[in-house]
Amino acid sequence: MDLKNKTRKELETKIEDLERLINKKGIGSGYLSRAERLQRDLNLAVILGGSAALLGAAAWTIYKFRDE
Repeated sequence: MDLKNKTRKELETKIEDLERLINKKGIGSGYLSRAERLQRDLNLAVILGGSAALLGAAAWTIYKFRDE
């Protein structure tokens, strides 16, 4: 059993290494990394924009009701 588990782990490690190599050097890997960065930047922009809109709406309501 121990030999079987050891062999399985070694094979899984080699397969994972091969998959990482393909991700880095494979066809379309450059486009994929650019798309991942773009997605991350868009997510940050949406979060920051939403936060700014919420803070602006809160400030506007506080300012509006404070004068009355």
